[in-house]
Amino acid sequence: MSKIPDLTLMVCTCFLFTQCVNNPILPRDISQLTLAEKNLVESDNRFGFKLFEEISGEEKNKNIFISPLSVAMALGMTYNGADGSTQEAMQKTLELSGLTLQEINESYKNLIELLTNLDEKVRFQIANSIWYREMFPVEDEFIEINKTYFDAEVSGLNFSAPNASNIINEWVNQKTDGKIEKIVDAPINPLTMMFLINAIYFKGIWTYEFDESQTKDDKFTLPDGSKKPCRMMSQENEFQYFENDEFQAIDLPYGNGDFRMTIFLPRAEKDVDYLIGELNQENWNLWMSSFRKMEVTLQLPKFTLNYEIELNDVLKGLGMEIAFNSSEADFTKMYEEEKVGANLYISKVKHKTFVEVNEEGTEAAAVTSVEMTLTTAVPFKLLMRIDRPFIFAIRENNSGTILFIGKIVEPTLG
Repeated sequence: MSKIPDLTLMVCTCFLFTQCVNNPILPRDISQLTLAEKNLVESDNRFGFKLFEEISGEEKNKNIFISPLSVAMALGMTYNGADGSTQEAMQKTLELSGLTLQEINESYKNLIELLTNLDEKVRFQIANSIWYREMFPVEDEFIEINKTYFDAEVSGLNFSAPNASNIINEWVNQKTDGKIEKIVDAPINPLTMMFLINAIYFKGIWTYEFDESQTKDDKFTLPDGSKKPCRMMSQENEFQYFENDEFQAIDLPYGNGDFRMTIFLPRAEKDVDYLIGELNQENWNLWMSSFRKMEVTLQLPKFTLNYEIELNDVLKGLGMEIAFNSSEADFTKMYEEEKVGANLYISKVKHKTFVEVNEEGTEAAAVTSVEMTLTTAVPFKLLMRIDRPFIFAIRENNSGTILFIGKIVEPTLG
């Protein structure tokens, strides 16, 4: 099964699709994926490689840490609301060609269940939510699809309330175990109608932990050749290892070995951006099949990173520009168009991540928010739907005398 790397200058993968083994707590063996599930994994891989390369091109000589799975899943929920050329553009960008919408949704549902129950020694959580402005006429089918297949929590919220963003951010904070506290800024844009949010949390203990007493002060060489102090962890052990003329690579297992960190170190004469350009599904499959168990002395710097990026330009560059176009975007499967009279489009895709690597293991989190906005303000009609028990009174207005008062818990006729 393929894996996706999220790389910093100290290249690492923390919580995506990994080498799989039998696990008795699973309803089925994760190595026995259906064809559609395997295709979705490879689609997410290809999208992740493109996304990472595009970001790296824009953020040269900067630390980068992203979760392609989080971005793909948030956009996957959004994809269910797209139609026409917007859907086609998203399909191409997300590498979903050849998969039906039903296959995509069912595969995500199964992968969420499998990945989050894979290793009892690793905490891996995936949470999805949809927050929409009260009175905005969201299509029932769109909501039900995302509830069913993405296990999305759906809430209508008064976006104009002072605490609206706090409510959403508290959900994010909770789902990332406090590692990412905020994704929605206050006040919320009056034209914003919906947020589609994915949150991922990972905490894995190394199968072979580093001895803290072996961690020493050291130097790390920066892209410009200068050196910066670091704390270097060290251990000798048997690891899955692979090298070629361009890099050395090592696979570090967590827990029972289902989740792993795969590190790629370019040769001294090679540039890390060049290696990033070599990341594609074909090379990845070749490299993953080349690892062999070897005795290795490993030195790895401890690091903590908070990363944030707005993905609008990146996703436009990958072919999704129409989804951000206020006049051309087509998300009519998301809302009742005849009740709105304005166009809905993606105004912002925000991505935040956190990672800490130390002697014990790795803790990482990611949040992706897709913000949906209308082209113009719409005066939604006030709705009072009396579909639950209520109280009523018959009164005389001038004197204020109440003539009758009652409670209806079950309307009856006759």
